[in-house]
Amino acid sequence: MLLHNPDAPEQSAHNLTVYIVDDDPSVRDALGLLLGVRGYRTAVFSSGEAYLQAWRPNWRGCLLLDIRMSGMDGLALQQELARQGCRIPFIIMSGHGDVGTARAAFKADAVDFLEKPFDDVKLIAAIDEALSRARSEQHEQQRRSRHASLLGELTPREREVMDLVVLGRHNREIGPALGISVRTVEVHKARLMAKLGVDNVADLVRISMLENDA
Repeated sequence: MLLHNPDAPEQSAHNLTVYIVDDDPSVRDALGLLLGVRGYRTAVFSSGEAYLQAWRPNWRGCLLLDIRMSGMDGLALQQELARQGCRIPFIIMSGHGDVGTARAAFKADAVDFLEKPFDDVKLIAAIDEALSRARSEQHEQQRRSRHASLLGELTPREREVMDLVVLGRHNREIGPALGISVRTVEVHKARLMAKLGVDNVADLVRISMLENDA
């Protein structure tokens, strides 16, 4: 792996990197230079296998993948990453663009399909869109992590009350179900909502759904 411009201000502030995977050294160098002078943090790899071997779950940013490489091609790499739980946005590059290849790329949820030689404006626009998706995903993961941490602070009884509240049960139903008074239900409900930083049942339901979707 070769890292270019590791201190680029905007991207490094968000720990976002443009990962370039292409078996053509001239393409890697040209892209690294083009993006580096524009302030993007980049890292280059000569093959899909090299990227896969180096990849770490905490990497954030987007992928520029050549569709045709010796060994593992771009789509095969993306599929393997997805199998391992990696959701990094990716852009497919091709020197032999055709409808079938483009369809396969978009079906795999590629941000864009770019033909070589690149249109610099389209390339930068695609990268910015991919990094925007990466930021959104990063923020969502941070939000889920915060909610999971807050949920972990609930007592077992508070969790039982919460589970029944999000099912739409009223306090007068929750009390008998748990063998406690309605007043005690109200106390537990107030405490758990304070711990989670919510002031209405709708937000409580939203947090519960985020946990279930994690």
